This record gives sequence, C-alpha cells and structure tokens, in this order.
Amino acid sequence: MRIVVTSVFVEDQEKALSFYTEVLGFRKKEDVPVGEYRWLTVVSPEDSEGVELLLEPSDHPATKPFMQAIVEDGIPFTSFDVEDVEAEHARLEGLGVKFTQPPTAFGDVTTAVFDDTCGNLIQIAQK
Repeated sequence: MRIVVTSVFVEDQEKALSFYTEVLGFRKKEDVPVGEYRWLTVVSPEDSEGVELLLEPSDHPATKPFMQAIVEDGIPFTSFDVEDVEAEHARLEGLGVKFTQPPTAFGDVTTAVFDDTCGNLIQIAQK
C-alpha cells in the first residue's frame, strides 16, 4: 500500500492552483472537470510521478467549520519537506506569503508555517 493522492480543502480551485504553482512551485498534473468542480492535482517538480496533492473544493458543510477551527488553533493542515527552511521562508516572504510561525527548531527538525491564501495553514519542514 502507498499514498498516491492526498488533499487540501480550498475555497477557490483557480486561486489555489495559482498559489500552489506560481508561488510554491508545484506543477499541475491533473485537471479534469467533475460537475461544477475539477479533479485538480499538483505535484512536486522534483517528483512528477510522486504523490499528488488534490486541491479539493471546500463546499461540504462540515469543511468550513473544520478549516476555521484548525486555523484558529494554529494547526497546519499538511506539511511539505524542504531542503532549507530559512531559505524557503525568505523566498516565500519575498513573494508576499504571510507566515504565522517563523522558522523554529524543534530538536532535529526546523519548521515554519504559512497561510496558503485558500483557507489553510501549511507547514514547511527541514529534517
């Protein structure tokens, strides 16, 4: 068994696609119309056949309260591995990304947390 697709809930798929590709640097992999929404995934440019991140519409009634609660509690919805948290933090801040947690060391791991502009907090981590 292996992970093939994971997802983040997003308020606007087009806005999310723009942020995740133009700002974070992921590449669009799948874009299939599904009713009023799309099966819209992105992948790491370093692993185009790796795990896909589904930009999942957040229209289900349970989604908005869930997203709001974890954001209010400062909990990242998911985490992305980076080689250098300090450098990635500086790059993303330079692009206008708002961080809720600057690079912070926790033992052998350094993390930072940012707002993805789509309703989520996302963590970047360096081991």
